[in-house]
Amino acid sequence: MKKIAIVQEAPYILDKKNTIKKAVEIIDSVSEQGAELIVFPEAFIPGYPAWIWRLRPGGDWGVSEELHVRLLRNSIDLSSDDLEPMLEAAKENGVTVVCGINERDNANSQSTIYNSAITINTKGQIVNHHRKLMPTNPERMVWGFGDGHGLNVIDTPVGRIGCLICWENYMPLARYALYSQGIEIYIAPTYDSGEEWIGTMQHIAREGKCWVLSCGVALERKDLPKDFPNIDELYPADEEWINPGSSLVVSPKGEIVAGPLSKEKGYIILDIDVELASSSKRALDVAGHYSRPDVFKLQVDRSRQSPVRFKK
Repeated sequence: MKKIAIVQEAPYILDKKNTIKKAVEIIDSVSEQGAELIVFPEAFIPGYPAWIWRLRPGGDWGVSEELHVRLLRNSIDLSSDDLEPMLEAAKENGVTVVCGINERDNANSQSTIYNSAITINTKGQIVNHHRKLMPTNPERMVWGFGDGHGLNVIDTPVGRIGCLICWENYMPLARYALYSQGIEIYIAPTYDSGEEWIGTMQHIAREGKCWVLSCGVALERKDLPKDFPNIDELYPADEEWINPGSSLVVSPKGEIVAGPLSKEKGYIILDIDVELASSSKRALDVAGHYSRPDVFKLQVDRSRQSPVRFKK
């Protein structure tokens, strides 16, 4: 049995320094409770730009520009020391961490932001870095297009883990790229929520015969900074919840074993039997005995479209 922790907490929106500090405190706390794998939500540092779903195209240009500048300044440069406290926390606690970040391109223009997910190993090293392949609808006004270099399944002390972000999980070929690498724990940081999303997570668990950890964004109006521009117009005072979260854990049989957490902050901390991801494939193994490689072939381009400089 391995103990996992899904973190459904709000960051300090548009404040990377305090969000990273909060992440370190959470890592320390759930590690003390025995967690070996810790998962944070989509774009946790410095927060998912939820406002993009409410700004009027062309009509709210000034607000959009101000928020984008603040997001850019607080996005993570992977060649900097930004994440050093989290790397050290993972190392000190001997845990694996998966965290969503707004990543600032450090190789070309230094102005493009990507929706990325990083995997930190027990030695405090970033061992996988995945950029969301296709930002969804208005997200394309904020984030650049990712590539396939992070479509990897990583061996960790808790099992073989991989990650797709939000609506990437609706991309069959992206899912299969992870299935074909023997994924055991499938991680899905997301802004999506509700019954349709929960159903998708159950489908993926049944399809891939893997554990699915869905980590949702739980965001309340009170989580926004006090100087958030046009807050009363974008988020009326009587609107408490901006996004409900809906984090959950699904077994390889498609059964919900924890969650969903809805309109609440907190953690899901749970022991899972990782070996079920192998034994459940007796009847269905979409990348093994139930595949037809003579009929279907998948080719994944894992080259980097935008070079990334990591801190040495």
